[in-house]
Amino acid sequence: MSHTLHPLRRARLQRSELAVPASNPTMIDKAADSAADFVFLDLEDAVAPPEKEQARKNAIQALNDIDWAAKGKTVSVRINGLDTHYMYRDVVDVMEQAGARVHTLLVPKVGVTADLYMVEAMVNQIEQARGLTTRVGIEALIETALGMANVEDIARYGAGPASRLEALHFGVADYAASMRARTTNIGGLNPMYPGDQWHASITRMVIACRAYGLRPIDGPFGDFSDPEGYKDGARRAAALGCEGKWAIHPSQVALANEVFSPPEAEVTKARRIIEELRKAEAQGKGAASLDGKMIDAASEKMANNVLLLADAIAAKH
Repeated sequence: MSHTLHPLRRARLQRSELAVPASNPTMIDKAADSAADFVFLDLEDAVAPPEKEQARKNAIQALNDIDWAAKGKTVSVRINGLDTHYMYRDVVDVMEQAGARVHTLLVPKVGVTADLYMVEAMVNQIEQARGLTTRVGIEALIETALGMANVEDIARYGAGPASRLEALHFGVADYAASMRARTTNIGGLNPMYPGDQWHASITRMVIACRAYGLRPIDGPFGDFSDPEGYKDGARRAAALGCEGKWAIHPSQVALANEVFSPPEAEVTKARRIIEELRKAEAQGKGAASLDGKMIDAASEKMANNVLLLADAIAAKH
């Protein structure tokens, strides 16, 4: 193991992340009562330009009126991009009027580390000016070719002692457009491609996250009439190391929670691995056998990952 280690900056249960257009207060209320671990109030792509200002007001009201933490939710706000004139007012108004209530800000289309520096500088100043004692986290959407080209630098920036960055999200739709990929699907398999078209990109983002202590989160699956397709995509993301996936429709929340929750048999096996290794340790052995297979220190690390997730899920209920 390298002497240079970057532990997870902030652990949050994030199996399911429900996207909600802040222009629709009814949907916000329903999201608060859903089974989602995370809810992000969207001020960006899901909101038409004429509705931007009202959506921002709706988000602030929802942050202040709803006790999201009591409902078992982490609540985030996706601000508009730095290339728009909406972004600065999103940060200022949300932080000044609801900075003690929002948990994270989700920054779209992050391309370079300076994008995050700008948002963090604004958040720092507003928290100081308002005397806020809570610390709002930052999450970044990797959804452009530039962002993916710089994903290691972006993740490394998050490892800095003063950084607020907690997670990277893979935004497949804008990424496909940025790459000029031959697809109009939002997630899912492409009949033109023999396998998962986004495997390499998600893997690269996950590696960057795990190297620098960030949570990797998979993005949307557009066809909410195809639950099996959604679960297939979620399973692929989970296999690569993602901690959760977006839900763009309430019906996808349960699917994400199912896929990203370890089944009871997996939890039981993880506990057995720990038990057998403790027995071997007492006998002066570094490895053991379980069900005819060798287990060792690496097995223990994998088992502990399962148990930490199981404990976090149990604590929510």
